[in-house]
Amino acid sequence: MLRKFSVTFILLLVFSFSVTLLGIESAQVYFPGTLESFWVYEDQDGNEFTRVAIEGEEIAGKTYPAFSYEPELEDWAEYSPFIRPGLYNVSDAGITLVAKDEIGKALQARLKKETDILIDIMKREAPPDAGIDVDIEVKGHDHSFLLPNTITINEEWDVNQFEVDVKMRFRGGGAPEDLQSVINFTITETGIIFGAETVETPAGKFEDCLKVEYRTETTAAMTPAPPPDEVESPGETVTTVWYAPNIGIVKFHQETNYIFLEMIPDDEGLPVPPGPKIVTYELKRYEIKPAE
Repeated sequence: MLRKFSVTFILLLVFSFSVTLLGIESAQVYFPGTLESFWVYEDQDGNEFTRVAIEGEEIAGKTYPAFSYEPELEDWAEYSPFIRPGLYNVSDAGITLVAKDEIGKALQARLKKETDILIDIMKREAPPDAGIDVDIEVKGHDHSFLLPNTITINEEWDVNQFEVDVKMRFRGGGAPEDLQSVINFTITETGIIFGAETVETPAGKFEDCLKVEYRTETTAAMTPAPPPDEVESPGETVTTVWYAPNIGIVKFHQETNYIFLEMIPDDEGLPVPPGPKIVTYELKRYEIKPAE
């Protein structure tokens, strides 16, 4: 009986200690940013970019450290704040990114590519004088909540939310002057920590990496409203990031579906390029400078 009690007591102590460590572990451990630290990432096609920790700036009395990138991003449709964060803030709540303008540019670029595909398809059947003017407006919050300070497994949190209005005005081809279609998208992104994993990359083997999934959920309202059975759900993006203690991001995997084009039913027969687009980055080399 004594032996059984002793083993049980020891297990309880170990469990309690583990929970305590989990509770006091700061998200900053997974997001180091000492000046002149650098990280080199490589995608599945061998393309590289380098992130460097630089001096940040002060916004509304808060200090926001920053990163610079080489080479600079050429196509905003390829942007993700999780692999290319700019300004960020460390607080008692956790890690917050300042990426409103960047995410807005990315959403505009993505939807512009999608509407261009649709316009190109429609022009093949439309009269020569027909055309479509597209206006895309993005409204959202200034901050994205990257990681909570208290690491809790399987507990979801809100990362950010954006409203996107896509207005398409039809001209020529016998269309009425005021003919237009408006789609209002609400894109909500959430995060969830699945646990710790060991990750191997070209930079080495990293243990106890946080595996975090960021997932969008999109709703759409159309004016004029089509019959419910003529529209599919908008496409979503799923991003998985692995954070190594005292190193930062060591692996990034993202599957991006069309937002707007996914709403067109397959039986319409439109030659829409297949999705999703899959991108993976792995840490190739790095150097974390010691804190002063």
